[in-house]
Amino acid sequence: MSHCKETMTSRERLLTALDHREPDRVPIDLGGNQTGIHRVAYEELIRYLGMDDPVEIMDAVQQLARPCERLLERLRVDTRYISAGAAGDWKGGIVSAERDGQQWLDLVDEFGVRWSSSESSPLYMDITDHPMATVTLADVANYPWPKGDDPGRFAGLRERALKIRNETPYAVVSGISGVVYETCWYLRGLPRWFQDMIEQPEFCEAMLDQTLKFWMDWFRVFLDEVGDLVDVIMIGDDLAGQTGPLFSPTFYHTIVKPRHKQLAQYIRSRTSAKLWYHTCGACQKYLPELIDNGVQIFNPVQISARGMGPAVIKRDFGQKLVLWGGAIDSQKILPIATPQQVREEVRKNLEIWKPGGGYVFNNVHNIQTGVPAENIVAMYDAAYEFGFYA
Repeated sequence: MSHCKETMTSRERLLTALDHREPDRVPIDLGGNQTGIHRVAYEELIRYLGMDDPVEIMDAVQQLARPCERLLERLRVDTRYISAGAAGDWKGGIVSAERDGQQWLDLVDEFGVRWSSSESSPLYMDITDHPMATVTLADVANYPWPKGDDPGRFAGLRERALKIRNETPYAVVSGISGVVYETCWYLRGLPRWFQDMIEQPEFCEAMLDQTLKFWMDWFRVFLDEVGDLVDVIMIGDDLAGQTGPLFSPTFYHTIVKPRHKQLAQYIRSRTSAKLWYHTCGACQKYLPELIDNGVQIFNPVQISARGMGPAVIKRDFGQKLVLWGGAIDSQKILPIATPQQVREEVRKNLEIWKPGGGYVFNNVHNIQTGVPAENIVAMYDAAYEFGFYA
């Protein structure tokens, strides 16, 4: 373990890195909707570490656990998360249902999308009903869109943020929000949405305008409440897959980007918090677009995707974007390597990511079920040991 001494608080450390300067050590993150840990992996991890804290689910769809404070301290995590909630009158909750001869666990979100998992294998929830699959352009405006600025969403939010800011040394980070693009295909269904992009782009624009309005309304109140307290605001839509863009970059540039940019610029105009954008995959083609939108932080840096190697991304974008993630190949190394191999991979990647600051340590996306607890510990211990700058 490193013999170097910490000379900054967690918040000072993160803010220094976000300013593209070198802190005492690389900031370490865990606990968000895109930087979290699956329930099963979490249960095995806390058992491995001898912790008996109760398991709380923070994201039912992804089945992410909310890490307990003891674990965050053990892994030397520098971030703490706050999230807004649902509308005050939303009747959420998971219910059991029988379909197609089997039992399902169903969750209908505020937009009306039904997410389900089989009771026999409840690892994740996938969409089983797209409520706008058959609507026409004329129907879009009349759909029962949820209210982004419902005050019930933000009850107690400022108090939670103040508690972290005033009573702990940690940085305050928001949960994921601003999902302008993906929400549209959740509602429509991905095959039909892809048809729409070609056959009736005006339908896509009408949908995007509705989701943008939701998030503009949401952020107006969110920033009123905690715009002066949060250090990082997370937004995102997946734009790419393993080998490249998921849809036409021209469609992105002409139709999606203007909405993304409007939201990003509004957020930037209302807060000094850094703006974080999440997209998985081989998305280097989109990074200049995101920078132009006003994005300052890029996550999760999927280093196993085509053209996303650490050396290339650091060289081409390390001065323009803070890189948050990219610690290890989460597909072919973290789940199956030995702890020593994990440690060596983290050391090697940190040598690339560290220089000049602008880097925050995390696995690529969430830690999934099947990742051995000893590998998770090895990854975080290596982040601490090899993360010091002096």
